[in-house]
Amino acid sequence: MHKIVLAITGASGSVYAKLLLDKLTGIKEQWDELSVVMTENAKLVWKTELNSDSGAYRDSKYNIKFYSQQDFLAPFASGSGNYGTMIICPCSMGTLGRIASGISNDLITRAADVILKERRKLICVIRDTPYNLIHIRNMETVTLAGGIICPATPSFYSKPATIEEAAATVVDRVIDLAGLQINTFRWGGDL
Repeated sequence: MHKIVLAITGASGSVYAKLLLDKLTGIKEQWDELSVVMTENAKLVWKTELNSDSGAYRDSKYNIKFYSQQDFLAPFASGSGNYGTMIICPCSMGTLGRIASGISNDLITRAADVILKERRKLICVIRDTPYNLIHIRNMETVTLAGGIICPATPSFYSKPATIEEAAATVVDRVIDLAGLQINTFRWGGDL
């Protein structure tokens, strides 16, 4: 079973985080624990982009645990917490830069550092565009350290009809990368 930490940062793309939470709660039987850390900027972007409060997930019937950005007592702040996967969705370039530089100044960057040092799975769903050379080098550094850079770039061969369907093409890929099973369109499959 999987213990997953989901970090939501302040990059645009709250729809990705919301869909990821929705889909992960829909496959609850595939994970033991889901922990969420959300930056203050992420909460603001969520409210702006989705016209809703991100706190609704705190009251859900699912086993989702929320932690503040400064809670270094969270179990995934240590390798002994045995979290196997960390997904940062969306991952701001500032967060990516701090991870690439080894700066653990909050729970998100500390957890990413732990995941990398333990040789576990870190998936950074970057949303910013275009990239400058610093972004590219930070992506390279995180990749060389064992992380996975998964740009929030939708695919269109499944012919998505809504923004949510387009965003789901990225989210389903993230779920695949996390080693979970999801019923989704596959290349060469039926529409």
